[in-house]
Amino acid sequence: MDINDIKQLREETGMSMMDINNALKESGDNLEKAREFLRSRGAEIAQKKQVREVGEGVIDVYLHPTAKTGVILDLRCETDFVAKSGDFKALAHELSLQIAAMDAESPEELLAQDYIKDSSKTMENFLQEYIAKLGENIVVKRFVRYQI
Repeated sequence: MDINDIKQLREETGMSMMDINNALKESGDNLEKAREFLRSRGAEIAQKKQVREVGEGVIDVYLHPTAKTGVILDLRCETDFVAKSGDFKALAHELSLQIAAMDAESPEELLAQDYIKDSSKTMENFLQEYIAKLGENIVVKRFVRYQI
């Protein structure tokens, strides 16, 4: 196990050191296999957290530089602490960019789309990564996309 590999996986996934160590052990120190293990672990964590109530969150507003497309997003989480975090705000911004670019009509349709910055994962996979990283249920409650 190389400390740089651990550091890299921690930065990429935000998962706990214990989860990263387990992933590296399970994969025989293979980074790609460890990433896949961490993705599946993140999905497990997200599945368990889906029953939790989401009473906090943020409203994110995105206006494209052309000023011809705009998005208002209502993104929810469990606690005010997470809602105020930089990671949660970054997630809201990434979701708003996706909505502006891909014109989803519902949260379900949005989550089924491929992530515009990494087509190897869906938006649902992307959201699950943040659920695992932040340790809370996160829900795209609603959004509106405006275009001229």
